[in-house]
Parts: sequence; C-alpha cells; structure tokens
Amino acid sequence: MKERIEPSEIDVSRRKLLLTTGATSISAFAGCSTDNRSTENGTETTAPATITDHSSPDLKKWVDDVPRPGVIEPTGMKDGQPYYEIEMSEVEQNLHSDLPPTTVWGYDGQYPGPTIEAQQGEPIYVRWQNRLPDDHLLPVDTTVHSDLVPYDTTGVRVVTHLHGGNIEAESDGHAQAWFTRDFQDTGPEFEKKDYYYVNDQPPTTLWYHDHSLGITRLNVYAGLAGFYLLRNKHEQDLGLPDGEYEIPLVLQDRSFNEDGSLFYPTAISDEQESGEKSQPDPSIVPQFYGDTSLVNGKAWPRLPVKPRKYRFRLLNGANSRYYNLKLLEYDETSGETGDDGPPFVQIGNDGGLLSEPVEIADRLELGPSQRADVIVNFSDYAGQTLLLHNNAPSLFRGTLERSEETKPLPEIMLIDVDDAGSIQGTNQVPDKLTEIPKISANAVDRTRQLWLSTQTDDYGRMLSLLGTEDQKVGYRLDDPVTEDPTLGDTEIWSLVNNTAMSHPIHLHLVHFQVLGRESINDYDPDKDTIKPATIESPQTYELGWNDVVTVDPGEVVHVIAHFGEYEGLFNDQTGKYMWHCHMIEHEDHDMMRPLKVVPNSDN
Repeated sequence: MKERIEPSEIDVSRRKLLLTTGATSISAFAGCSTDNRSTENGTETTAPATITDHSSPDLKKWVDDVPRPGVIEPTGMKDGQPYYEIEMSEVEQNLHSDLPPTTVWGYDGQYPGPTIEAQQGEPIYVRWQNRLPDDHLLPVDTTVHSDLVPYDTTGVRVVTHLHGGNIEAESDGHAQAWFTRDFQDTGPEFEKKDYYYVNDQPPTTLWYHDHSLGITRLNVYAGLAGFYLLRNKHEQDLGLPDGEYEIPLVLQDRSFNEDGSLFYPTAISDEQESGEKSQPDPSIVPQFYGDTSLVNGKAWPRLPVKPRKYRFRLLNGANSRYYNLKLLEYDETSGETGDDGPPFVQIGNDGGLLSEPVEIADRLELGPSQRADVIVNFSDYAGQTLLLHNNAPSLFRGTLERSEETKPLPEIMLIDVDDAGSIQGTNQVPDKLTEIPKISANAVDRTRQLWLSTQTDDYGRMLSLLGTEDQKVGYRLDDPVTEDPTLGDTEIWSLVNNTAMSHPIHLHLVHFQVLGRESINDYDPDKDTIKPATIESPQTYELGWNDVVTVDPGEVVHVIAHFGEYEGLFNDQTGKYMWHCHMIEHEDHDMMRPLKVVPNSDN
C-alpha cells in the first residue's frame, strides 16, 4: 500500500533514551536574515523575522541533475611533493533552474569546492588563498567571542580545516589561525601559509571546510566546503565501483530569498527571549534548519544511474541538521512512496573502511560532519524512480518524535534508474575489506569524564558548553586547557550529555573507536574503568575508526583513542588542536575546547 510522505510521520528510533531530570528543555528556532551584506563591525538589515515566518520560493522539485565536483590538479611541486593553490572567492552560481544566480563563496570558484584526491603515504602541500571581499556575505554577530576576535579587522577571516586529517598542528586549521585577504592580518595561532598534509592514515572520505573562530557557521553556510578523498592500493584493488560509478554526495539544507540570495537567521525567535534582556541584532542562533534540500550544491536534484552497483561517498555537510536516510520507491506524479528500495551496504565511515561490509537493515543515520561510504545495488530497479528519504526531525534527540518540529526535510533527492537490463558489471563487494586493530581497553592511561551542558550568556541566549567532572557546567573556549593527553597514551573519554538534544562530538587529529553507550542514570562516574561488557554495544556503522560520535540526550558514550601511531597506522603529532560539537552554531558559541597533545618526556 502506498502512502504519501507527511512531515509529521513518526517512526521507531535506533535507540530510545529517557531524558534525565538535569537535562534542559530547548526550543531552538531562529529568525532569518535579509539579503543585505554585512561587515564585522556593523550590519545594515531590515527588521528580522522568525524562521517560522519565512519560506523559500516555491521551487519545482527534481528539475536539475546532481552535479559532480571535479577533481583538482596540483599547481606544481614543493619539496618534491604535489603543491596546490586553492583560492576562496565570491561567485554567482545557479543552485536551481528557477532561481536567479545565488552569490556564494567557493573554493576554486565553485560550491562545493573541488575534490582533492591523495594517496596514503604521499604528502601534499596546499596554500589556501583568501580572495574574498572585505565585507561578509551574511550578517555577523560581533558579540560572539568579542574578547578574542578583532571584528574591526578589514577583510573576512578564514582558515581551512582538513576534517579527519591526522596532521601537524600548524596545518590543522585551528580556529584562531585565521587570516584575511592575502594574509594581511592573521590570528594568534597562525603559523604558516602552506599547509602540509602528510596523508599517513587509512584511506577514507575526508572533507575540508572553514573553521574561523566565531563565524564558522556563516563561512560554511556561504559555501566553503569540499571533499578530500584519500586512497591506497589495497582499497583500489578491492574491485569497488569507481570512475563514474563512485559519486561523492554532500547533503546540506539552505533557505533562500525570492532573489535567489541565501537566507540565514539574524535573531532569536520570540519564544527564546529571556525576560527583559535585550538581544543583539544580528544575533547568533542556537541552530539552523533550512527548508530546501541541496545535494552537491543543487536544490532538490535528481541523479540518473544505471542498473548496477554504485559507490556513494555520503557527507552530512549541514550546519545543524541530522539525516536518517532510506531509499524508497517513488511515484513522481502522485508524490507517494511505495516499497523499500535497495539497502545501503556500508563499507566505510569517518576514518576509513570497515573490517567487513554492513547491510543497513533500516535507515542510515548521519549527524553533522559524519560520513558514510556505501554501496547501493540498483540492478533490480531498472526503469524505476527512487527517493532518498529522510525522517529525522530537525530538533534531533535520538528519537524520531517531533514534539517541536520546525523545518522537516523528508525529501532529499530522486534517483532515476535507467530502464536498460540489469548491468552487474564486475564489482562485487568483498566479504573482508580490511584489518582494523582494536584499541584495548585494558591498556588505558587515563579515563576522562567530559560533560555536555547548556547555560545562558550575558544576553540570555542558550550557550552550549563542554565541561569536566570538576566543572560539569562547562568551560569557555579560552579557559585553560583541560584535555592534555601525552603522546603515545591511550585514553577513554566518557561523553556525558546532560542536555535535551543530540550533539555530534568531533575530535581533531585522532580517530577513536566507540566502546559503547549507557543511560546517564546507569552511569557511575566514580568507576575508574569502563567495562565494555556492561554497556550497550556501538552501532554497526560506528565500528572501526571514527572522528565524530553522536551523544544523545541523557546518555553517556564511551570512546577510546590512542594519541600517536598505532600498530602501523596514523602518525605521531603534538601541539594544540580542538574538540567540539559539530553543530556549527554550537561550535561557534561556545561548544569548543582546546586539545593539547604534549610530548612524552621519556622520549
């Protein structure tokens, strides 16, 4: 029996968790901007509207094909290694056939940026060139980190972070390593113009994006993001779909004005006003949820495929939105869905290949910045149309209940399977993909309790923070370093979510393994050790190496990380990095902390 997609549909989640009495209720809806350009020391805008008042232009769905970002070639060589110069610039790009061209920011003149392809063990150099205008494309709240950020600096501040890169601190894209046009002004952590990516880690789907303190949400929303695919001979010899049958797909949400310009929040909505406290204008907002689905920078597109296996490199590149994905048969005339389409067979996640393929029985969950490397077999669907469907509510809490839904986004893109007969090709997914050494929980040097909490700032706005067992209410970004592992040590981080929403927690530099999760009510913080047998096992898609993990409300997630080379994988690095929530509005305000790996005094 067919059913029409309804935004209010409710399904059973991958896990159910009770909110603790300590968790704070969150109503996270926001006002939206006009299309006026702003400067960091002043903004001209009309009166802000709440997000519930705004709707993007009524665009016809499924008009444009999904673009495929090209692969960029090196500019030259440096120290015997490939050298890239990639400019960040403002361009006009057609994001939908019925929209006027949209002003966006792109790498190498395009949004999303070009794909960088590299080989494991073969380093490259990249100079990220800032050629952006002096004025920001979007309104800037100068109250965010106003004591750390020189908002009166001429020019837009940017710094590119290679997300998932096991690289030197000087090239990591620290939030305070920003620079303006032609490096005229630089942040206190800026150290070099040419970033060095050693590529000494398992082959995987990485991505690069802006990470500038206080405006990361705006710079990424403007378009500063792209894929970085790391390969090696073993992965290439597995016989997986390649060439035109391997497609990177970045999922994002955006909102638009009638003239095609990007529409972004500038004010807290009425229900978030705190007593008589005055809100800045423009103001940062707790989260952002757009009403239009973009895939590879195209609104509500369609993807033509042949009836055979494909490899999709999926990336959740949204600011705040979670995706819970499934392919469904689709009647384009009626807008109704039918039976399930082909399943996702996951072969990799953030940190590389899984040890063996995992068929996703129901839906594939992707939190902001998470990646999934999947195989989809369209052989039995010749001539059919499939819908990539999302049933995650915008306010994600680990369940699919929609008690405070604001901008549902169930329809992501269509897939048109050619009506030719089945084309099996030679691509068979091996039963064994790679060897993944397990980090032993019996050889841990330190266990840390790290608390996720919410407070309010001086304007009464929600402030998301990261804390420790000594200060559960959380620290600010510029408080002294509390996470200072020693090179060569193994640590367990117990991430305790005492808030009312899910958070995707990202660690720079290292990839970790998920030990499992438990209810905060069952968690004993006085225990010195974590026994994996007593906690809920990780999800199948969390096996292997991860650099992001979702921590749902009222739960504790235990992850284990080794800081340095581990059984021939990764490499030794010391210095200052970051760890943070990857809901970018949270990261900007103020759910981000320094992470300092210190040298081993015995070496």
